Amino acid sequence: MAYATVSDLMQRWRLLSDAEQARAEVMLDDAATILDATVDIDEDDAKQAALLKTVSCSMVKRAMVSMSDGMLGVSQGTISADIYSQTFQFSNPGGDMYLTQMEKRLLGVTNSYIGSIPAAVGWCR
Repeated sequence: MAYATVSDLMQRWRLLSDAEQARAEVMLDDAATILDATVDIDEDDAKQAALLKTVSCSMVKRAMVSMSDGMLGVSQGTISADIYSQTFQFSNPGGDMYLTQMEKRLLGVTNSYIGSIPAAVGWCR
């Protein structure tokens, strides 16, 4: 179940064509799957629900922006004409959906790991 609708995405970004709306709907479901695997969801938490909606829209927008110009997978490029040139680098060349560090903080996702390794006393020769 998606945490945001295509309408939510368009309100935060721009109007989408019919084909883009169909793609966005699938991608919003994909974003929800990623969030479900990453975040401990509390269905009774209205604040978390609002954050999940916002983050879902941001994830899909990042992915759709990179797909919109037909240069999917290109990480950088240069255009030259006479003595002038323009160099650019894409922020998400693969069109991946991911969480930014800020979004992880907002959703309470940490990358920390706490563990221990048992000592092997008398193991060395």
